[in-house]
Amino acid sequence: MLQQRRLAGSRLAMVGRGATQHFSGSLYAGMKEKPSDKEYLMTTPTNDRFASPATAGSTPKGDFFGHPRQLGTMFHIELWERFSFYGMQAILLIYLYYATKDGGLGIDKNLAGGVVGAYSGSIYLATILSGWLADRVLGAEKTLFWSGVVVMLGHIALAVLPGFVGLIAGLVLIALGSGGVKSSAGAMVGSLYEDPAKRHLRDAGFSIFYTAINIGGFVGPLLTGWLQLKYGFHYGFGAAAVGMAFGLWQYWRGRSQLPPSLPANPLPPEQRKLAVSVALIALMVLGGSITGKLLHLGNFSRVLLAVVIIASLTYFVRMFTSSRVSSVEKRHILAYVPMFAVMCLFWAVWFQIYTVVTIYFDETSNRVLWGFEIPVAWLAALQSMWVIIFAGLMAAMWTKMGTRQPKTPMKFALAMLIMGASYLCFIPFISSGQVMPLAVMALLVLTITIAELLLSPISLSFATKIAPEVFKTQMVSFNFLTISLGFTLGGVLFDELYNAAKVVEFYRLLGILGIGSGVVLLVMLPVLNRLLSDID
Repeated sequence: MLQQRRLAGSRLAMVGRGATQHFSGSLYAGMKEKPSDKEYLMTTPTNDRFASPATAGSTPKGDFFGHPRQLGTMFHIELWERFSFYGMQAILLIYLYYATKDGGLGIDKNLAGGVVGAYSGSIYLATILSGWLADRVLGAEKTLFWSGVVVMLGHIALAVLPGFVGLIAGLVLIALGSGGVKSSAGAMVGSLYEDPAKRHLRDAGFSIFYTAINIGGFVGPLLTGWLQLKYGFHYGFGAAAVGMAFGLWQYWRGRSQLPPSLPANPLPPEQRKLAVSVALIALMVLGGSITGKLLHLGNFSRVLLAVVIIASLTYFVRMFTSSRVSSVEKRHILAYVPMFAVMCLFWAVWFQIYTVVTIYFDETSNRVLWGFEIPVAWLAALQSMWVIIFAGLMAAMWTKMGTRQPKTPMKFALAMLIMGASYLCFIPFISSGQVMPLAVMALLVLTITIAELLLSPISLSFATKIAPEVFKTQMVSFNFLTISLGFTLGGVLFDELYNAAKVVEFYRLLGILGIGSGVVLLVMLPVLNRLLSDID
């Protein structure tokens, strides 16, 4: 579970936490630049059914920082959903591997890391399904509301239901619900600015909206981490549920003022029975696999990894073989292949901040500062704080550099090099037995965040540049699979290769993957730049 996720001045777009940056190519058609976020894939195209309040015949009094009042409704639902999501995720790993006497489930650390990776990857995979529901069945607004309800039920399950029953029920519900929120919230925000008189406010509106992501990602771990440390895990999960419930209450209050949201491409009546039948068959196959023990907690991450890989390959095959994709567009896609692989590796390595780095912070770091014990979950809050501080600064830097800024492949290479070097910096401390000072830990989390900001917002912008005309929105969805594949792969790598007695080897592997892929990209720069010369 990132989202998850670049412009300065009047075009500042804050990067959302965790893994997510999403928007619809069709939603921003005609704009010179498209705001990107690590969190929002707007799979619902804009049309007259996503009218702004003015065109919908509704003009409520008041505004929200000079923007349509409805932006406040979207701001609060997003803030509290991210509060609950990141608050829970910050304590999830330690909940899995802490002994039962300490309130945890006592799962092996390797398996715990694999579960967290699979859970995180499944959220981003779920956005494809929820995007389809929004486009074909419910519309974006209903998808958003009911997805929020599902998220709340998931947190309640984690807080109330004991043991593995609560874990499985909670994670499944949160994954499905978070996917629905991610795929529809951004589209709803975009619909507020369809009125030509308000379109000039669109970028600034998204900047305000993305601020909610970062506030929620920062405050959530602070509260749930403190509650977990003082009272236990279930109080932390309960706080996430209360936060989501409060967000839903606020959303409900302003829901009637939102623009009408009908399915953009409604499912014909004759296809509904087929869709229901496919869904039932899928549930039966899944249930049978679990009952027959073909699918279980121990192999779920590997099965999910295979599913995402197959889905990714299918996308590539469709684009390369489609007669509606021009030769120029196929040249762009060819350049995207190594970039796609690097992005997957990036997220697999980045994900380890939720596994091996969290374990180090939990078990090795001296977390007592001026007599106060810092909760483990506050490591996630620290990363959110760095994003809040540096996302705008880096966006301003790219804007100031203009055409002199590095091209996309170079930015990706720098991201991998910095990421790999950051993990290698752990090795001297671990090898010598010296405890890493908290200041050094904070700086390394910063460098990992800088690497994230070099790739995460840039990757989605890049995907919209190379997207074939007939695959505009699907290309953004495809790019989204890099996070799903990367997180799932990261969980599998941790499950298979992490050894507490030889932890230096694991950090060395992370460094090699980061620096090695960065060097490969540097070698390929001339070829990639030539393939992308007309768009990048």
